[in-house]
Amino acid sequence: MKSDLENKAVLITGGAKRVGAAICRLLHAHGANLMIHYRSSINEARALQAELNLQRPNSVAIIHGDLLNLAVLPSLVKETVNQFGHLDVLINNASSYYPTEIGEIDDEQWNDLVGSNLKAPMFLSQAAAPELRKNHGCIVNITDMHVERPKKGYVVYSVAKAGLVTLTKSLAHELSPDVRVNAVAPGPVMWPEDNPQFNEVYRQRVISQTLLKRIGEPNDVAKAVKFLIQDAPFITGQVIAVDGGRSLNL
Repeated sequence: MKSDLENKAVLITGGAKRVGAAICRLLHAHGANLMIHYRSSINEARALQAELNLQRPNSVAIIHGDLLNLAVLPSLVKETVNQFGHLDVLINNASSYYPTEIGEIDDEQWNDLVGSNLKAPMFLSQAAAPELRKNHGCIVNITDMHVERPKKGYVVYSVAKAGLVTLTKSLAHELSPDVRVNAVAPGPVMWPEDNPQFNEVYRQRVISQTLLKRIGEPNDVAKAVKFLIQDAPFITGQVIAVDGGRSLNL
């Protein structure tokens, strides 16, 4: 059976590693062509590009860009169209994530966390909107299960991701009926790298609070993204939690 993703052109931010790479692999396996954006993960981006192009030649390109520089964002869309002839899907996946304690929050942290998690998705969606409208495409934003119950110590990150949920719903209004806009809210899927807070005690506590009593896999998030792109033509403005039920048990 021909996949609905065959020859669809997908632009994904932060797609070189972790959950982003899982999304890339799954969509590519179902026929999508990918423009994978990266900021600093050039080695991972090149390796993923080589891996996927070995399976299907010329199906994956990579592009560098600092999403905090708004002047860069239209070029991501332009280069995707130049590469594949069109743009069908935008996935706003790139994210900065670290704690910000009240009393110590500064302008640089605000600009970075709000910039990557909210401002960049807003302006990149705006840049992509004409192409997505033309092709009746869709946008999928990657938010967080903590937006309704913010995690202590992560004020700015929580504000930014909550804004991304509202942006998802607002864009669903603004871009209808031509473009669907939805979000996926991961829970405990991958532990952050190099953060001592996420020690074994913390991890076991999280697992105990999760209804399914385990953490998820990056592919769980990827499957939800694929569903919203391929199998949900009558869904827009919604957020799917992929958290093993943890958000119900906090």
